[in-house]
Formats: sequence, structure tokens, C-alpha cells
Amino acid sequence: DYQTLLQMAPSARQLDLAGRTLIPGITDSHAHVRELGTDAVKAKSDWWYGAHEVHSVETFGPFINGDRFALRFYMDVTNRESGQRMQMEEIGLYTVKDGKIVEERFFY
Repeated sequence: DYQTLLQMAPSARQLDLAGRTLIPGITDSHAHVRELGTDAVKAKSDWWYGAHEVHSVETFGPFINGDRFALRFYMDVTNRESGQRMQMEEIGLYTVKDGKIVEERFFY
């Protein structure tokens, strides 16, 4: 309960989310729902690497559960258009149907 949380973490705040869910540490999530397949995944990867100067990438996984798998990414990249360098940590959750990735969802 909230009082116990305050004893453990005095700086904790209680928020009224009006029925929404908050996942600490995840500042954004988005999904792309479509039938991807190998060619589409490669094209998206080519676009991403073309739009960013990649200084380093570490990938962990896959973590498999039924028709889904997750990958964890650590990236240090510079956006070619803006010149902004950023370090990112991201989890990709992928759903597979009939041997193709049909949904990719990213949490960061």
C-alpha cells in the first residue's frame, strides 16, 4: 500500500492515473502492427541505420514466450538529420504468426 511505499521510499508520490497504467522506467511505447516478414524487417533496419550514425549497439536475447519474443537493446547513436547524439535502452517485443513478425512493439 501507499503508506508502506512511503516508508521504503520517502520521495514516492501517489498519482491518480484515472484508470491508466504507469510502468516505472518506461517513458514511451509504440507499436507497429503489420505483416512484416524478412524483407520488411531488413528494409526497416536499413532505414534506421541510414538515419543514424551508430557508435555502438548491444543486443540481448531473444527471450521467447509462445508466439512472442523480446530483445533488449543498448544503443549509442547520432541522428544524422539533427546531429543529436543519444544513448538509448529499448526493449522490442515481437509477435510471430505463420512464420512472420506481425507486430513489433518498443518500450523505452
